Amino acid sequence: MALGAGCATYIGLRQEPSWWLAGGLFAVAVATYLGVRKAGLGRAAVTVAMLLALAAGGILLGKTRTARVAAPIAPVMGVTAIEGYVVDVASPGASGDRLLIAPTYIKGLSPEQTPLRIRVTIRDGRLVTPGGGVRFRGLLNPPPPPAAPGAYDFARNAYFAGIGGVGVALTELEPIQLETPPWRLRLQMAVNALRWRLAERIVGQMSPSSRGLGAAMITGHEAWIDQATEDRLRDAGLAHIVSISGVHMAIVGGFVFFLVRTGIALVPPIALRVPGKKVAALVGLIAIGGYLVISGAPAPAQRSAITASIAFAAILADRRAISLHALALAAFIVLLLQPEAVAEPGFQMSFAATAALVALAEAWPQRASEINTPWPIRLVQRTGFWLWVSLCASLVAGLATGPFAIQHFNRVALFGLPVNFISEPLSALVVMPGLALGGALEPLGLGRPFLIYAGWGLDLMNEIAGLAANSPHAVQVVSSAPAVALPIAFIGILWICLWRGTIRWLGLPLAFAVSLWPRPDPPAAWIGADGAAAAIRIGDQAVLMRPNDKLFGAQLWANRRGLHIAPEGLPLRNAHFDCVRTACRSNTPDSPRLSVWWTIRKPKPLDLEAYCRSSDILVMKADVDLPEACAGVTVLHPPDFATKGAVEVFPAEQGWRLSWAQSMRGDRPWTHSGGLDL
Repeated sequence: MALGAGCATYIGLRQEPSWWLAGGLFAVAVATYLGVRKAGLGRAAVTVAMLLALAAGGILLGKTRTARVAAPIAPVMGVTAIEGYVVDVASPGASGDRLLIAPTYIKGLSPEQTPLRIRVTIRDGRLVTPGGGVRFRGLLNPPPPPAAPGAYDFARNAYFAGIGGVGVALTELEPIQLETPPWRLRLQMAVNALRWRLAERIVGQMSPSSRGLGAAMITGHEAWIDQATEDRLRDAGLAHIVSISGVHMAIVGGFVFFLVRTGIALVPPIALRVPGKKVAALVGLIAIGGYLVISGAPAPAQRSAITASIAFAAILADRRAISLHALALAAFIVLLLQPEAVAEPGFQMSFAATAALVALAEAWPQRASEINTPWPIRLVQRTGFWLWVSLCASLVAGLATGPFAIQHFNRVALFGLPVNFISEPLSALVVMPGLALGGALEPLGLGRPFLIYAGWGLDLMNEIAGLAANSPHAVQVVSSAPAVALPIAFIGILWICLWRGTIRWLGLPLAFAVSLWPRPDPPAAWIGADGAAAAIRIGDQAVLMRPNDKLFGAQLWANRRGLHIAPEGLPLRNAHFDCVRTACRSNTPDSPRLSVWWTIRKPKPLDLEAYCRSSDILVMKADVDLPEACAGVTVLHPPDFATKGAVEVFPAEQGWRLSWAQSMRGDRPWTHSGGLDL
């Protein structure tokens, strides 16, 4: 907890600390700890000094990690020529399929300015197998900033992933021959090519309704999951099954462990000579490593693999496999390797849920064994007991992850608990075992029966998700609480998990901080980070200026503020905006008079004066000389958005107040292109 608090403090700073500050703070904290320990001031003082030293170590650890992954970030390039290696097929985005490319040449950038990796959207859907060289022309920009002030920072995630640019391919990808890449890149592309071919084989063996999920749950490739399936799973509270994380690792490792241990026990000569439990743990450890490689080793899978490996290592060392000590060790290792993970929703949710489940297991009363009970009665009793355990586990895990789901995703699936309660046995007994065996045997041509078996479970899971997602009020949009509420909720959850006895319930009100914290009034309007998209608030609805364009960022902003985007986009827009081909002007008296000119072509002088006279806020993407009519108008130009990002508009005592995203991000290496001055 102390190390994580230090890592979180580093991530949350508005200014990048110097090496002298981070290193000096850690040195002082360690010296204080050693001095307190030597002076014999008591266990409490030593513990506090140790925790402060670990927190200071977390700050230094974050600084070290940031410097180690530092790489060039692309500026705003526009259309340019690009050559590079296809490293992997990335998860699809809102605009289409995407590729991860290691560029070797970008016109207009020197080798020292060229990013290590760029992520490119392929609009025609013609994906290329990883491993080859390609040439194309496309738009290239730095990773996008947050969609709204205080929203999730995509650029920070891209920075630590080594992605220095995002773009769109405007021409077909032309295969070319490039020089032999470094051995690490060669190995990475070879593994990813193997994963992609395996995904294609899995898709060919499964039904259209289950193949996308099957390929994603084995190889991590989501290219075959259609938008309707993704929406259905998300609205039913089952979106987590697509991301390879703790559940998948636990089921695969547990299934292999059970299979090996049972197989050894069924052969008495081997069972009498071999420690079956330890052999099964070793094979389970190997299975976890293999699954990590085949899945592409995304960050959530790496964290889950570390946690599962700690459990198997505990068995090999004759220690308890599942305990809060083992979980703490796993979290400590993850933070040592990826200190930035402390700010990731996946890390927060997985460790909060696991801590809650382990605490539940430790607090669960031990049942007395029945004597001479007839087997039918014993079967009914055990079935009821395991149903009750599963229900409690789903409830506890849902409550532990609820604050993070609200704060980060702003969605509450009302049927998530019963849907997960029904789907977990399907996943544990049908889907993941079938996929594990099918994926392992498919390269030999023997995986089809197991993949079909897993497909039955996936089809049934899809049906369950569809029933839940299409039910009335299946999803509630909840606005994010102020940023301070989430750490308080995290402290409350950990307090409940770590303390024993009635004192643990003192953390209950803290655990509900995100749900109970009063929400501020939503802003009256929003303008996107590029100045080309905007929305105004009408009641609890967000009315988009361009409902058929720039929808992703607008949706993120609306969800964060607890607003709904009506499906009748254009009719609603036309009722609140007066639009022409190049501009829109709001006509609602209760919102700011907002006008947006979203093209670089200059407006006619009379049109510009008309917009100024009828606007409180004018967004002008064209380079113009402002007339006198604009003297009392807040005019926003492209440089404003380039340096300040997205903006929210709030009512003020006199006029309107602007809140910019960049002011909340601060000046960090990932907040601007070329930010390598560490």
